[in-house]
Amino acid sequence: MSTIWDSIVSLFVEFPWMKLLITIGIFSLFLVFRKIFISYLFKLILGLSRKTHATLLTQLLLSYEKPLRFLFVIIGARVALVYYGVKFSEITALQNFFNASLIILGGWGLYNYVSTHGTFMAYTKNKLQLSDDHMLLPFISNILRFVVIALTFVTVLSSFDVDVNGFVAGLGLGGLAFALAAQETVANFFGGIVIITEKPFKKGDWISSASVEGTVEDITFRSTKIRTFADAVVVVPNKTLSNEAITNWSEMNMRRVNYSIGVGQETTRTDLEHSVQEIRKLVISHPGVVTDTVMIYFDEFGESSYNIFIYYFTKTVAWSEWHEVKEEINYEILDILSKEGVSVLKPIVVFDAHEHEQHQLEKAES
Repeated sequence: MSTIWDSIVSLFVEFPWMKLLITIGIFSLFLVFRKIFISYLFKLILGLSRKTHATLLTQLLLSYEKPLRFLFVIIGARVALVYYGVKFSEITALQNFFNASLIILGGWGLYNYVSTHGTFMAYTKNKLQLSDDHMLLPFISNILRFVVIALTFVTVLSSFDVDVNGFVAGLGLGGLAFALAAQETVANFFGGIVIITEKPFKKGDWISSASVEGTVEDITFRSTKIRTFADAVVVVPNKTLSNEAITNWSEMNMRRVNYSIGVGQETTRTDLEHSVQEIRKLVISHPGVVTDTVMIYFDEFGESSYNIFIYYFTKTVAWSEWHEVKEEINYEILDILSKEGVSVLKPIVVFDAHEHEQHQLEKAES
């Protein structure tokens, strides 16, 4: 019994309990420093950075806020272990692990910096005044994040004395082989960049080109989905679309009315001239018409009629409102011709493919 008791007493006497407690105390002290630094010093430095309008520095500090918390843990663990007697210079694996931890923290901060919703990208979005649905920033962010991850991974391998020259060379040869095998994909990719940066259209726009016409449903870096007036979806490679002339009908600022009215050839010159003048006054005075685009003329002699040319633009581009303005004016024109005793023959419709397709589009949407 005395032998067991002597062993226990010897363990407590010989084991460096005080050194262990100091080691734990050092590590705990770093945890306290971390709390003080993040709660007070970091916020103070951040406030000074904002006052100096060093925006990019401020964004960088915000990106490294969480990595800094772990930095205190890693440094505190190293200092505590060194005090306890652990020799990092003799334990290569431990030294490599410490170095890799620092590299990962650095990569973590950079990853936050270039993320889509990260600080740098948010700053860039506000600086360039880009909309929330703009696709350029997510694309750039994905590339930058991939680069950060790749560089961090290679650097971590290097910290463990792994030869990465062959790995990097393999990436280069693999990238070259991939580029040669995917030329069409690369062409569509850069076509998507052109479409996204120049923004000739956006989702929901009605566009027409040599290859397709319809409503844009989705835009990716490889292709654009367009719903035609036949309610079918056409997927157009961006390479094709970026090399074609594109008409964006949704960007209209006003909408055209274009037709001719045939009146009976028994109409006298006086009645016809007065009718044209009254119709012109009517259209110009209408609140829904763009006044500087009105053209009302006795246009030509038809086979059995005198043709009055009606041409103007409405202020609204909405299909239903356009019809309302046109209907109001048509009723008034009918009253004018009836008052003048002028007979109306079958109207001569000037075919407008633009208006016809818009009708098909809105019919499909309804």
